[in-house]
Amino acid sequence: MPAVEETQITKYLSKYKYVGATKKDVMDVVTSYRSLTYDLQRFVFNDGSSKELFTIQGTIPVVYKNNTYYIPICIWLMDTHPQNAPMCFVKPTPTMQIKVSMYVDHNGKVYLPYLHDWQPHSSDLLSLIQVMIVTFGDHPPVYSKPKEQIAAPYPTNSFMPQPGGPGGSNSFLPYPTAGGAGGGNFPPYPTGSNFGPYPPGGAGPAGPSAGYPPYMNFPQPGGGGYPPAGGYNPSSNPSSTGTITEEHIKASLISAVEDKLRRRIQEKVNQYQAEIETLNRTKQELVEGSSKIDAIIARLEREQVDMQKNISVLKDKEQELEKSLESLESAEAIDPDEAVTTTAPLYRQLLNAYADEAATEDAIYYLGEGLRGGVIDLETFLKHVRQLSRKQFILRATMQKCRQKAGLAG
Repeated sequence: MPAVEETQITKYLSKYKYVGATKKDVMDVVTSYRSLTYDLQRFVFNDGSSKELFTIQGTIPVVYKNNTYYIPICIWLMDTHPQNAPMCFVKPTPTMQIKVSMYVDHNGKVYLPYLHDWQPHSSDLLSLIQVMIVTFGDHPPVYSKPKEQIAAPYPTNSFMPQPGGPGGSNSFLPYPTAGGAGGGNFPPYPTGSNFGPYPPGGAGPAGPSAGYPPYMNFPQPGGGGYPPAGGYNPSSNPSSTGTITEEHIKASLISAVEDKLRRRIQEKVNQYQAEIETLNRTKQELVEGSSKIDAIIARLEREQVDMQKNISVLKDKEQELEKSLESLESAEAIDPDEAVTTTAPLYRQLLNAYADEAATEDAIYYLGEGLRGGVIDLETFLKHVRQLSRKQFILRATMQKCRQKAGLAG
């Protein structure tokens, strides 16, 4: 691919979230199908909002009954591609009519299992187009619109020349005609100028009359063509025993009307089936969304119940704290010496000796700090340390004796 095209694609995809993956996807398609072009256009959604989206449009080759036809399509890429599936449409030219089926609705939108089951890491545009080619080969999404035809008063045979000749105005496009010769009830999809002309009428093996079934070639009032054989005139000789009788014409008309009605009914059935499938998918999404909403509501209700319980517990604790504060404020001052009491005089003697010994230890420490800081001299330090050490020895001996008497360990 030329560097100019690659730069242009990168520029169009500048606002996309996954530029690298989308660019590779687009380049694979454009390289494989040269009939497809790309552009950046504004897409209007169903809710009225619009957005600039990257679009791929053109024709893809579809093989139908051993003939190759070029189907005009348009693919819109979401700005989160490839995380979300693209939107695909069939864009018929003015000479084509959409054939509604389970894969294409009357607006030309394409519905495929590949799009419904789109996987961001395994699905790509090239595979999507190949699936469309195979699907459209089995179920053509469009058919050619018929032109006004002047028929001969005899059933058309392969050896009988047609009015206008093979190259006249009655040579139709070799496109599949299933879907109603009358043009259908739906207007054609808006078309652009990006698609080339359709292959000429001689592209297929069919002759000039291949576009319509034989029953369409019944005589028209006042129509031209070849004169009746043997002077046959249906209006003046109803009981004639010629080749064509009124019963034949009546049967041909009834067969044509029945077949046309059958096709119209089938079109309606296909259209309604496609719409029902769309509604079923929407219903399924709504049911799933409803289940998620119900789960969220249930979780919120449980959290609300837990919150009410926690609030009740906090209120009880707050009341207990208020009562404790009131009792502390109204209580008398506590004597530190009487705050700790013992169960026996021996334990009290042990507790007092331990407290005196700890105080003596602190006094010796601070005497050392005073000597180090020059607050007291060495002689004073030694004198007091000697006295305190003697007292500390007596206190430790007393504690040892009390522990032995109390039967305490060590």
